[in-house]
Amino acid sequence: MNSSRFWLWTASLATYAFLYIPLAVVVLFSFNDSVLNAEWVGFTTRWYTKLLHDDDMLHAAANSLLIALVSSSVSTLLGAMAGLSMHRYRPRWLPFLVLTPVAMPEILLGVSLLLFFRQVLDLSLGLFSILAAHITFSIGFVAVIVRARLAGMDESIFEAARDLGATPWATFRRVTLPLIMPALVAGFLMAFTLSIDDFVITFFVAGVGVNTLPLQIYSMIKVAITPEVNAVSTLLMALTLTLILVASRLAPDVLKARQ
Repeated sequence: MNSSRFWLWTASLATYAFLYIPLAVVVLFSFNDSVLNAEWVGFTTRWYTKLLHDDDMLHAAANSLLIALVSSSVSTLLGAMAGLSMHRYRPRWLPFLVLTPVAMPEILLGVSLLLFFRQVLDLSLGLFSILAAHITFSIGFVAVIVRARLAGMDESIFEAARDLGATPWATFRRVTLPLIMPALVAGFLMAFTLSIDDFVITFFVAGVGVNTLPLQIYSMIKVAITPEVNAVSTLLMALTLTLILVASRLAPDVLKARQ
């Protein structure tokens, strides 16, 4: 191995270590048989068992799952429509409108949505405001994934269907929809992932009395980072990574969309 190759490998390993060692520490100490994170005293799974009997945590997890399922379903539908429109009709203004929330800083998006809900709509903050916010920032990711899928297809497929007498609806239902289905599933999984682990925007639009899993974790670490926090963080991390891996297998451009 020459010198340049050695230093390239060293830099790569150091970068991956910097990225993943903190996550590995969280996972490791979620099995630590101690109420403190200061030292390792033994293996246990009691923190995971304790989570199953924590009513506040279960209620927050149920809220997160409900919001993620509904918001990802709606954003997949709207994002697919936007992606199809951007590919087929190529309007100059639509990509700007759809993709702006993706590029906007989360704290700015959270503040703007809070002002819109309260000052313009006079809407009470709660589950509905969280749903609307999550749909808003998820649509752009789904649209990018669907448009990328369509861009890699041969247009002669659709032209052949129309030449054979298929109506626009029949062409969409029997040709376009099956071809973009992997992108729709990947977009749904990506929107679900973004919704279930979002904290910043949810923090602004949640209001009083409505809690989600990230907000519950934040309220717990105000006192201390307990092994119970490590356990729920590990479960959330495992769910997020699994969904991203499945989505990236279905549509390789999904990670580019998240960037």
